[in-house]
Amino acid sequence: MTVERYIRIFAGTFILLSLLLGVQGSPLFVSEWFLLLTAFVGANLLQFGFTNFCPLGLILKKLGVPESKLSCGA
Repeated sequence: MTVERYIRIFAGTFILLSLLLGVQGSPLFVSEWFLLLTAFVGANLLQFGFTNFCPLGLILKKLGVPESKLSCGA
């Protein structure tokens, strides 16, 4: 798996988890403050789209996760 796939997996997981914990209709509701985590992840994804900078990406690269896979023709 590549850095970009891990970023998508982490973002999706954190968004779903924060919605489970922050929406009152959820059986796992804790506090509405967890919705701030959803906003933070969304804002981070938005700035990543414009700047191509993601702190999680830097961490994953330092842990040795490959940046991209080579195509079959390369």
